Amino acid sequence: MTTLDQIQQPRTPVTQTTAVEQARAVAEVAAAVRVAQDNPRNRDRALGEMRDSCGRLALANRAFYSVPNRGNGPSVHLARELARIWGNVRYGVHELSRNDETGMSEIRAFAVDLETNVESTRTFQVPHERMVKKQRSKLTDLGDVYLNNQNIGARAVRECIFTVLPTWFTEEAQDRCNQTLRDGEGVPLDDRITQMVDGFRGAFGVTEQQLEDRLGRKRGQWDAGTVAQATVIYTSLQRGETKVADEFPVADAPLGVTAAEITGKPTNGGA
Repeated sequence: MTTLDQIQQPRTPVTQTTAVEQARAVAEVAAAVRVAQDNPRNRDRALGEMRDSCGRLALANRAFYSVPNRGNGPSVHLARELARIWGNVRYGVHELSRNDETGMSEIRAFAVDLETNVESTRTFQVPHERMVKKQRSKLTDLGDVYLNNQNIGARAVRECIFTVLPTWFTEEAQDRCNQTLRDGEGVPLDDRITQMVDGFRGAFGVTEQQLEDRLGRKRGQWDAGTVAQATVIYTSLQRGETKVADEFPVADAPLGVTAAEITGKPTNGGA
């Protein structure tokens, strides 16, 4: 079923206002298809622009995510940029319904290549909840529900975009972004390491020792690949996709060590 077919088949009886809006949406999509077919993409131009964009830290720093329990990979920011560069790609997220009584929303994410009529969609139920310390916590604030739906929808639209884009195009883009993170646009590695350590300390209170533990090697052993890995973690923290406590858990104290020994203060008020 194409995008036009889905728009033309309403899920429930609609009002006259809704019917007018549906007709407008059908006309808008039909016009976009005609424009795409009259102005086919230039693959050589798209390839050149992709290589240029992925060679810049402004994109490379946002091109990947790293989230505990969800893994890592290319981000929605990279997906949207590649869709823009490839051209004639339409994508989005629609909230089809929301039921505050049952605490559930229905979300639809889609991406379609208007030239080839290749389409990818995801329709799914989203509970008005978030995981807090591995436990479900209900969301009641309207802003929290909206942001939760948008965050989950963004992950779904990312998968839709990568489905309709050519594999060779997205893989080269990821390779070039990784290379840019390693090269740092010519900034010396020692300077980038210093900036990274200062950035983690200033923004999140993460110490150099915590970074060494998280990255699995001492500062003197860090290379460009290590800095690239840390950059992905830093960006995920900035976007709120993960938390400092998840990325840098505090190690448990050794058995037999008391709080007084750790803090240097007596626990009973004695001298």
